[in-house]
Amino acid sequence: MKTPKRHLFTSEAVAVGHPDKLADQIADAVLDAVLAKDPIARVACEVLVSTGIVFVTGQITTDCYVDIPKIARETVREAGYEDPHMGFDWETCAVVTAIDEQSPDISIGVGLKDGEIGAGDQGIMIGYATDETPEYMPLPIMLARKMMRRLEEARKKGILEFLRPDGKCQVTVAYDERTPVRVHTVVLSAQHKDIPIEQVREGLMEEVIKKVIPAKMIDKKTNFFINPTGRFVEGGPKADTGLTGRKLIVDTYGGRAGHGGGSFSGKDPTKVDKSAAFMARYAAKNVVAAGLAKECEVQVAYAIGVPRPLAVFVDTMGTGVISDHDIRHIIERHFDFRPKAMIESLNLRRPIYLDMCRYGYFGREGEQFLWERLDKVEALRSDAGLK
Repeated sequence: MKTPKRHLFTSEAVAVGHPDKLADQIADAVLDAVLAKDPIARVACEVLVSTGIVFVTGQITTDCYVDIPKIARETVREAGYEDPHMGFDWETCAVVTAIDEQSPDISIGVGLKDGEIGAGDQGIMIGYATDETPEYMPLPIMLARKMMRRLEEARKKGILEFLRPDGKCQVTVAYDERTPVRVHTVVLSAQHKDIPIEQVREGLMEEVIKKVIPAKMIDKKTNFFINPTGRFVEGGPKADTGLTGRKLIVDTYGGRAGHGGGSFSGKDPTKVDKSAAFMARYAAKNVVAAGLAKECEVQVAYAIGVPRPLAVFVDTMGTGVISDHDIRHIIERHFDFRPKAMIESLNLRRPIYLDMCRYGYFGREGEQFLWERLDKVEALRSDAGLK
């Protein structure tokens, strides 16, 4: 679909202490602990957090032992819930576990006799890239994530001593066709101690917003809504139930691309919800970096127990220098979307997931983010007949 000439686009990000994101972190902390001892374990961990309780459930098949209550408490502590006066803290919260093994009916479709790995479930997965930022990501989600990183830094370093762990933000960017021209609106809500709201707003403006949003992107018409209700003292799981997998758009592209609906957190890489979404990003990013398109969305569909995807769909939103049909065939020649191949290519059987679930899985640097490599660029250009 062609991008309208002038438009606004908004993306959201949340703090590490947001209840839903806290649930994601606990699920991924359990996953990492299991993978560290048993790289071929089958894990599908789900978490709910609420007032005074962490409930960990799901299916885990492994021969190793991990101390789930200890892992959950440590993750809660790292997120900043150390003070019982907040109504939720790592020492006094109850941790309840209800873990089963993976269903044998699913297991027979994953481990195939020929050594292949079948898709752990049916579903559609989507990868996306755009050339509007150096990270090949949409600007609104990158700015929103950076604000949440800065919010955590300001809290942990004591730059803003009134901050507590919960928080979220939205950034709206004005575009002229595909080019971001200015920040239209910033919404920032941060949990705080019971102090005057004027002090909170001034601190957040100076130490978070102005430290992240480029001055050239702000003008006199830019709107700022900082703790717009006027009070955000009660937060975290005491104020709002958190559940794994409710921040899917925050985890990916901020709403710019489609989403198949599957969560990444708490799942081992035989779950194509995770591995195929990573591979689709790998393909889309290399397509854009190779100059085949300025924007690219790749959709992959699977059936449970079947290694090869049922279909691959490519949409360059009218920016491709060759047809989307031809780009799809090039992608299929250079990227192997079978689960076993994706796991090996991206080295996914490692305890790497807790850190990445905090601030998104795409547009980040580090040896764990192998889907962010641009090592296919020259091969794609050559296959497309580009000089």
